[in-house]
Amino acid sequence: MTTIRYDIEAILQLARPAVRAVDAYENASWDPTLERLHANESPWPPEGADPTQALHRYPEPQPKALVQAFAEYCGVDPGCVLLGRGSDEGIDLLTRAFCEAGKDAVLITPPTFGMYAVAARIQGAYVVEIPLQRNAGYALDAVEIAGTARTGYVNGQRLKILWLCSPNNPTGNAIATTDLERILDAAGERAIVVVDEAYGEFTAQPSWASRIAEYPQLVVLRTLSKAHGLAGARLGAVIAHPRIIALLRKIVPPYAIASQSAHAALAALQPSALEAMRSRVRLLLAERLRVATALAATSKVLKVWPSDANFLLVEFRDANAALVALAAERLVVRDFRGKRGIGAGALRITIGTPEQNDRLIRSLT
Repeated sequence: MTTIRYDIEAILQLARPAVRAVDAYENASWDPTLERLHANESPWPPEGADPTQALHRYPEPQPKALVQAFAEYCGVDPGCVLLGRGSDEGIDLLTRAFCEAGKDAVLITPPTFGMYAVAARIQGAYVVEIPLQRNAGYALDAVEIAGTARTGYVNGQRLKILWLCSPNNPTGNAIATTDLERILDAAGERAIVVVDEAYGEFTAQPSWASRIAEYPQLVVLRTLSKAHGLAGARLGAVIAHPRIIALLRKIVPPYAIASQSAHAALAALQPSALEAMRSRVRLLLAERLRVATALAATSKVLKVWPSDANFLLVEFRDANAALVALAAERLVVRDFRGKRGIGAGALRITIGTPEQNDRLIRSLT
């Protein structure tokens, strides 16, 4: 039996009072057996559109079948799932729900995904940085983070959200279980801890979604953009205690999930599609090892960092020469030169098809 040591009511008090008090927008609901004359829609689809897509109709705000499929995939109850437009919408919703301008703060661990800080600064929240430890393989400074979480304040402002990415972008490493448990216990009911698992399918580490019942202050972000190949559909989810999901439902746009994206996502979560996805992940992991081994063997490369994601962070002796060589092969990678906490010649390389990886290896070795 899971022991719950933290009070969800106390955690909900961290949210902005205005959000807790607001009445959610009431979208037009309907009985699908009735003909729709209630939502001011066009009675006809656009000329040339597939009529089965029903693009002239507003989509279901949180498609029940898709919520159920996502919940089953993540091993949680459907009440723990809020669908959104990729992980980015979850980041935005959580920041707006919990952070009040000039009063609250978030914690990030650079180098990491840039949207955490962007969302906080747009909201007017203070951003405290506790950098990853480069000399320890970009591990979290769990002791420092936990100590900050216990104080509950930074720069005189209330610490509301701890943003953690596992596997981390752009370094590729997953967070150690003991480190995250230390941070969760330190945060307690003082702050929520968000674990972004955008690259979760590429690591052997189990999802933290399985620990939500134990840690109601824990929020997990998942996406179909990476392993599932649906970056263009913009479909992700916030996984959290049902009371946190209910809070976020108050501020999510009423028709956030486009019909075509919902159809594509539901298809991607069917058993045959999941089997195909896992087969492709296995191929990418094998290719990741092949590319890493080849690059580590050349004198042009200073360091290939270990990765639990579908990319490699690689430090080159001459990153500009590497970019020129890749461009000659019609390949582009992410330039991280000059980013604080990362080596001066660092490039992030997404693992592609075997043919693309052949060209990449040929150009860089």
